[in-house]
Amino acid sequence: MGMDLRSQLTETDAGERAGWIAGLGLAEASTTFQAEDQVARVERTAAMWPMTIFAQLLTLTLALTAAWSLQAQNFGTDAPVYAAAVLGLNLIALLAIRSKRIRRLPPHHVIRAIVPVAGMMSIGIALLGWELIAFGSLPIVTLCIISLAVTFLIMLTALMPVQAAALAFVAAAIVTGTVQSGQYQVMVVGIVVFTAFWIATLINMRLDTTQSHVRERNESKARRANRLLEQFEANGNGWFWETDRSGRIVYVSPKLFEALGREAKDVIGKPFTSLIRFEGGAQDGERALGFHLSTRSSFNDVTVRADVQGEELWWAISGRPIVDQIGQFRGYAGSGTDLTEKRRSEAEANRLARYDSLTGLANRKEMQMALEKALDAKEDGSAEVALFLLDLDRFKAVNDTMGHPVGDELLKQVSKRLFRVVGSKGMVGRLGGDEFKVVLPDMSKQGPLDDLAAQIISDLSQPYMIDGITLSIGCSIGIAVAPTDGATSEELVRNSDLALYVAKADGRGVHRFYQREMHAGAKQRKRTEDDLRVAMSNDELHIAYQPQVSTTTEKIVGYESLIRWTHPSQGAISPEDFIPVAEDVRLIEQIGEWILRKSCMDAAQWPGNARVAVNVSPIQFVNPNFPKVVASALANAQLAPERLELELTESVFLDEGHDTNTMFKTLKRIGVRLALDDFGTGYSALGYLKTAPFDKIKIDQSFIRGAAVVGNRNAAIIKAIVSLAESLYMETTAEGVELKDEIELVKQLGCSHIQGYVYGKPMPHEEVLKQLSGGKGVATAEGHRASRSPRRSLFRSATVDIDGAKNKALIRNISSTGAMVEGIGDIKAGTDILIEILEGQMFKSTVRWSDKERMGIEFARNFDLERLGESPSKIAKPAARRASAA
Repeated sequence: MGMDLRSQLTETDAGERAGWIAGLGLAEASTTFQAEDQVARVERTAAMWPMTIFAQLLTLTLALTAAWSLQAQNFGTDAPVYAAAVLGLNLIALLAIRSKRIRRLPPHHVIRAIVPVAGMMSIGIALLGWELIAFGSLPIVTLCIISLAVTFLIMLTALMPVQAAALAFVAAAIVTGTVQSGQYQVMVVGIVVFTAFWIATLINMRLDTTQSHVRERNESKARRANRLLEQFEANGNGWFWETDRSGRIVYVSPKLFEALGREAKDVIGKPFTSLIRFEGGAQDGERALGFHLSTRSSFNDVTVRADVQGEELWWAISGRPIVDQIGQFRGYAGSGTDLTEKRRSEAEANRLARYDSLTGLANRKEMQMALEKALDAKEDGSAEVALFLLDLDRFKAVNDTMGHPVGDELLKQVSKRLFRVVGSKGMVGRLGGDEFKVVLPDMSKQGPLDDLAAQIISDLSQPYMIDGITLSIGCSIGIAVAPTDGATSEELVRNSDLALYVAKADGRGVHRFYQREMHAGAKQRKRTEDDLRVAMSNDELHIAYQPQVSTTTEKIVGYESLIRWTHPSQGAISPEDFIPVAEDVRLIEQIGEWILRKSCMDAAQWPGNARVAVNVSPIQFVNPNFPKVVASALANAQLAPERLELELTESVFLDEGHDTNTMFKTLKRIGVRLALDDFGTGYSALGYLKTAPFDKIKIDQSFIRGAAVVGNRNAAIIKAIVSLAESLYMETTAEGVELKDEIELVKQLGCSHIQGYVYGKPMPHEEVLKQLSGGKGVATAEGHRASRSPRRSLFRSATVDIDGAKNKALIRNISSTGAMVEGIGDIKAGTDILIEILEGQMFKSTVRWSDKERMGIEFARNFDLERLGESPSKIAKPAARRASAA
């Protein structure tokens, strides 16, 4: 194709001159020839005019010399010698020119015949002219006619010197004859002839000069085009190819040899189609290429696969048929472009559209398609498919505190473990963030699904080592099974999501199967969320303060700030019900900041140096802007930093992460106090106390409850915590103290502060002002010294969840700390269970004793007995009571 493109600059000339060449006998009209070759011949002929002028001047000089000699000697004996010299020298000059042209032009029988014919014609015409001049006289009219004829021939000679150069001698002979015969009138004709000759020659020179400039410009363009084509071939993704009329390769760009891994001899002369791979049935590209080649039609960007071993190469082929000046098909010329990288990019884009770029697992769209395909396996809709929705516990804290690179690496390791556990049982995908999905076709039995879910939770909960740091996270799983829990993908996803929410609400690190009752809980959560948003804008939220009392002076040293919500229609709503919802929907930061600012403003009005303790959510703590919020709240309230105590739970810790320590140091530079809340109830214990700069440890009420009872081990635990705190120069606060004998106990064990109902329930800001000013900050213990907690003997029906197995039972003797359950077999003491005391709400509990069909349970958190009226339908029917009593 390169040759074809480079010849375009002269193609028009070639077309015009091809007819001349055929007409002059240099080529037969029916012969196939290269137009560009004939153009080159014509151009070389035009370049011969300097030698043509030289030959004519030489002939003229010799002819005039001979004429002068003949006139001087009056036709002496040496006249024939002069004539022979003129003929010979002229013939030699013409033959030299002719011989030079022959060597430059390709051999041709017509061209070879020109030389002897021209020589014989020159001699014959010269002798004829000599006889006419020397031995007779011709009339003036005859000589004029001969001169005019010769003038025409000389003009042809000047314009096309190749065919009639020898005729220039005739003009010289006629001039010589006229001079010799004394008929000087004819001399005028000769002068006209020579003048015409010189004018024609000069015109030819000017035309040749113009053509030379045009040729130079064309050659410059051709060189530029050639250079660009060579650069394109060398540096671009494209290449050129050309075939003969039989479809065999006559030219391809050199770079293609390297791409094919072949040598030139293995490609040139082979069919062009041998470069294309045809496997099995021809693809669309191969079929299109074959069609165009067979019909000799043009084609553009036909995609084909190259025939290369061990590598996949794709080309876009374009080509057009080559036809000569007489319409004959000569072959194909075209170009090709390497599409391999483009195809790979498209394949990668397609992969990214279906798979997660970080973990390599299937993405949300691909998992949705897999789920729908599994559900459509049976036309009647009875396909058995299990769907797992997984959420990583505490991952967000890792990502926020350790940074996204660590979070990304953690997700990669989680994905590998999850993929290994599931194996060939199903398909694993990542939905985004820390959410994963598992589709398990042909699985619906609870036993195997229980085992698989437990194995997943166990494996994902093992420690991870990233950049020399050990990280621990957990996993919660929600499970829905088709067709029982839904026949469509939308139903399964929705129901497994409900089950996941329950699993997270039940303490995380567990799996839960979908149950119809979960819809009620989901609707309640949605109502709580909507109402909470309204409450924030309608000032339905308020703060209550519970006193913290020194065990040595029994004076109030501070208050804990506790949020309360009074719903316009539902009344008081417990923080345990709406705080988890606020954390799930990311409202906790806004609520937490409001509590912080309001508490600082209230504390600034308290007399004395009483501190205010504000609970901080882990979501607030990991926010880099949290120290600025604290500093701003203190400045606006003009509260001394040491009067603000921030209470943090163990959930803010994952390890000794640098970001956590940095946050601690920043807060301590502000001057606030730090307290560790609910100590001993988290997933970690003592490691973080080595570096965290806490001022106080708050002992969780679960250790205080029952500690005064003889034989209870909680007292020993309290003593150990106090000793640990003292060794770290930290204060201790006993939470949830309700009895006077508990006050005596914690004093004996060394606790520095007490907080609980025994010194007062949470109160509004106005009551705090009265308490601090009227009583001079002295707290008075109120309540029972030692007694059983208030309890309800009312029988209630309940659902008990023991390791995922649901059981119906009766519950009675309900107190704020526990209850008695009847109707379930002997359960080992220490077993953790979930019990549904209120409709749709499960409470985490622990079996403390068991006797045949009865067992005593302890609630994980205090239960408000007033809430029993929320679910009157749970009151057991008389028949059920009698059956239980029997």
